Amino acid sequence: MIITVVCDVLGEENNGTTVAAMNLIKFLQQKGHTVRILCADQARKNQENVFVVPNYNFGKILNDYVHKVGVTLAKPDEKIVRNAIDGADIVHIMMPLSLGIFAAKIAHEQNVPITAGFHMQAENLTSYLKLNKVKVANKLVYKTIYNNVYQYADGIHYPTEFVRNEFERNVKRATPAFIVSNGVHNYVRKKETPKPIEFRDKIVILTTGRYAREKSQDTLLKAVRYSAYKDRIQLILAGQGTKEKYYKKLAKKLPVAPVFQLFSREEMVDVINYSDMYVHPAEIELEGIACLEAITCGKLTIVSDSELSATKGFAVDERCVFKNRKPKDLAKVIDFWISHPTEKEACENKFLAYSSRFNQERCMDEMNQFFSSVYEKTKTDKEVNA
Repeated sequence: MIITVVCDVLGEENNGTTVAAMNLIKFLQQKGHTVRILCADQARKNQENVFVVPNYNFGKILNDYVHKVGVTLAKPDEKIVRNAIDGADIVHIMMPLSLGIFAAKIAHEQNVPITAGFHMQAENLTSYLKLNKVKVANKLVYKTIYNNVYQYADGIHYPTEFVRNEFERNVKRATPAFIVSNGVHNYVRKKETPKPIEFRDKIVILTTGRYAREKSQDTLLKAVRYSAYKDRIQLILAGQGTKEKYYKKLAKKLPVAPVFQLFSREEMVDVINYSDMYVHPAEIELEGIACLEAITCGKLTIVSDSELSATKGFAVDERCVFKNRKPKDLAKVIDFWISHPTEKEACENKFLAYSSRFNQERCMDEMNQFFSSVYEKTKTDKEVNA
């Protein structure tokens, strides 16, 4: 098949959305499909089967902010979009932003089958406006993206049952749902990795993700201050983002200076494996690939009980869950596992066994079947209605 993948967010593979998009694109190519990429990543210009639209220009200050949060603001160009879609068997929209909305409109006009990924909760957007607690604002976002993209989709890929339920509850409609994880790549695996010399006498606690309000890394930074082991805890906050200055200010109150660093994909696997435990404090999370990578490496993984996060569903032990945005409760959970090493090891083995369902090859095989089934169904429907 010829599959056009529409990516409002595509750049370096340092965020979950880009990683999910590139994993899907590479797998579909390996399966023999011709994959056209429609995006606004200027670095990909002149690459085969890549169609690059311009970026919106809002001036230096706003452009710098957009760069920090890792979002590409694509400016749809009708000619380029039509060229990317013309002759395609399926148009797959990764995000319901400006480029995805425009592509959905063109594909619908041309009667090209549309599939869409669900990779954005309403709160991912409203949190930047400090409106994530306002239910009306979140419902408006969901209704807007449904009306502009998802109502036209012949199939919708949800990474978790949680986010499907959240979306359908807000738009008050059933959708053509297909649920499968984005998966964890085979190179992410448990392996013996010694700690760097400077961390040998420390308890290394890792968290990974964009430094942003909804990722709630501040809860972890505050929690360490209440830990009985605070003098030995070495925090590693792997990532980057707009909250970095604030987080570094919080970090000054800790006896051991945390590490703030963006690691390469290969480095990240080593960091996960030499860490003593992983904490995913996010309040808003529709899947959490970083969390799944830690689980796949057999790490003791602590998650928030937030009603807006899917990661609480990954806990294999209720003692791995803390009360959302409650630093003292998180400190208690951390201290329990540090002081019970035998139980910690047993729990890590449970996580490792649980991780097999997130094998990426298995998940991508299911995605391939998803595209094939949508294509065959729409083809049959056209023949019946001809």
